[in-house]
Amino acid sequence: SKLAALFEHPLYNIPAPEVTEEDKLFIVNPMEKFSLRRSGSDEWVSSSKAETLLPTGKTAYDTYPTWLKFHIGINRYELYPRRDPLLPTLLRDLATQRIVSSVQKSGGTQLKLIMTFPNYGQALFKPMKQTRDQETPIDFFYFSDFERHNAEIAAFHLDRILDFRRIPPVSGRLVNITKEIRDITTDKKLAKTFFISPAGNVCFYGECSYYCSTEHALCGKPDQLEGSMAALLPDKTLAKRRSWRSPWRRSYHKSKKAEWELNPNYCAQVQETPPYDRGHRLLDLIDMTILDFLMGNMDRHHYETFEKFGNDTFLLHLDNGRGFGTHSRDEPSILAPLQQCCSIKKSTYLRLQLLATQPYRLSDVLREALAADPLAPVLAEPHLQALDRRLGKVLVTVRHCLAR
Repeated sequence: SKLAALFEHPLYNIPAPEVTEEDKLFIVNPMEKFSLRRSGSDEWVSSSKAETLLPTGKTAYDTYPTWLKFHIGINRYELYPRRDPLLPTLLRDLATQRIVSSVQKSGGTQLKLIMTFPNYGQALFKPMKQTRDQETPIDFFYFSDFERHNAEIAAFHLDRILDFRRIPPVSGRLVNITKEIRDITTDKKLAKTFFISPAGNVCFYGECSYYCSTEHALCGKPDQLEGSMAALLPDKTLAKRRSWRSPWRRSYHKSKKAEWELNPNYCAQVQETPPYDRGHRLLDLIDMTILDFLMGNMDRHHYETFEKFGNDTFLLHLDNGRGFGTHSRDEPSILAPLQQCCSIKKSTYLRLQLLATQPYRLSDVLREALAADPLAPVLAEPHLQALDRRLGKVLVTVRHCLAR
């Protein structure tokens, strides 16, 4: 296994900073336990008499569902640890847990659903919009492109292979539109959009600002529909997040260019502006830029951080559905922050060099990681080969910077 060998490599075993209580997103009461009621529903039970060790010999923490353990594990430095024993279980839960509720997520340009499981875990479901071998038409603007369910799955695994660990876990899943969406939804607006197509397939389109119409309906075969299931982050009422506008945001205009596209000294301006004037925020943004270039994602207008940790924390790499749309061409403008600032974390650079070598080739390790997903093959082969080509271009950019 090339993937196992990669994670055993010394570059993937650099000691992590010590996590203090202040570095944790949540401080947990060790007496709090998660208890199953006879009714079949799961709910929190708080008891002053609760003992740290339960009669079963387990601690209270052992009674928590996997999604809750994932939330408790988030800290200042990472969403989840390198060797996270929870990860396989969490991915399996996303793919197999019974869905008890499906409602449309408000906002956004395309249809997304919030799925709830019996243990109160929740996932963001992005349905399949196009087949894996369909490329984004060359005349499409980046902001009118489809969001792809398989891009969300591949982005999670790529982010982990790059050792960023800033994307919440995502699994593919085959959903029954009738039993797991239509029959159980309490969302009246969503319920009104279901119909049977002339071919006898169950379809729906929801309500949103772009692709929610009968012309862009999502149809099953006859009611089976592929999609990505992403573990939701803690509710914003429990863990506030701050949204930051990317300095290299595109203009989202058909003819107007952004300032960074016109000003060759734009980076100097950014480096004088908080929070990019100190700490590792700019380097973290360049990490995100490299991830986006490898995926071909041009749609990174904002990013988020957990408010509790201030400016000294990692960036969340959310919403990756517009990646992996094209394999036959690369978009060099995505690398503008790296090209203009000529800065990169040494650890990131060393890992990129490693992933360009035969024993750990990026396309091979990602192919292996994606093979375990329920919807495998997740990416068409040309997309995997494009990763190796793009990785080469990132390394050339760094070499040009070093020469300068």
